[in-house]
Amino acid sequence: MATAVVATSYGGPEVLSLIEVEVPAPGPGEVTIAVRAAGVNPFDYKVYSGAFGTDPSKLPLRLGLEVSGVVTAVGPDAQGPAGPIAVGDEVIAQVSGGYATAVNAKAKSTVPKPADVEWKQGAGVLSVGGTAVHLLAATGVGPGDTVLVHGAAGSVGALAAQLAVQRGAKVIGTASASRHERLRSYGVEPVEYGPGLADRVRALAPNGIDAALDTVGTDEAVDVSLELVADRGRIASIVAFGRAATDGFKVLGMGPGADPGTEIRGNAWRELLEPLATGKLDLVISKTFPLAEASAAHEFVRDGHAGGKVILLP
Repeated sequence: MATAVVATSYGGPEVLSLIEVEVPAPGPGEVTIAVRAAGVNPFDYKVYSGAFGTDPSKLPLRLGLEVSGVVTAVGPDAQGPAGPIAVGDEVIAQVSGGYATAVNAKAKSTVPKPADVEWKQGAGVLSVGGTAVHLLAATGVGPGDTVLVHGAAGSVGALAAQLAVQRGAKVIGTASASRHERLRSYGVEPVEYGPGLADRVRALAPNGIDAALDTVGTDEAVDVSLELVADRGRIASIVAFGRAATDGFKVLGMGPGADPGTEIRGNAWRELLEPLATGKLDLVISKTFPLAEASAAHEFVRDGHAGGKVILLP
């Protein structure tokens, strides 16, 4: 048996509770993981908010998309992207129902956790990191580019900005003034959002902006991107689905008309884990909560200003 967080009805974080669940023996191509940490993502609370429907037959809803932990059982043909998986392996996995003390995962979505990557880092990197890598791939960011990242101090934006710098791009990132020093430490030129943003960006990039990565979805972010980037194929957003439909730029993820980037995101770990282990990539962990306080964790992240990843610790 395992302890798991479920939504017992549709609504806000108050509908979350702990229950005991059976963890079946792993089937072909599956492994069982004793969870050491579970990442919290905005999608998790959208699932039970009613944003995707309120079918009562789906209740109670298990939550959680990513975990780190130790393999305790292995099914037949448990071959991961990095090779065979064995009991005792320390791993990072994308899962369904990861808010739990134990969970089954598909071996193809399970990768080795480097020894120098902490449990909480491992549980927080795959979702936001995969999104960041997808943003760079979709806009073709490379050496010599000048890139504008909206929301460069957020979980996705910070990784996208750092990876763009590592690819040889000049990066300008929007953030509140309190987070500018951290962006400078990444090699990013910070700029405060708000009225006059386009002019402030022009002053930092007199030769123009080649690509824009939007992680916030505000009209300001979209309007400034459209104003400064000539090629709309090099503007990508992970939130502005409505504007993309009318203004002709790219949207990524699971929203309407979006490119899910399944293969890119599934292989992003190859670009993320080594620099995370060696300290070349900074993943900010804003706060950790005990598994039993999942509702408090969701309250904390719901306004979109957590300032980094939030992690549940079983």
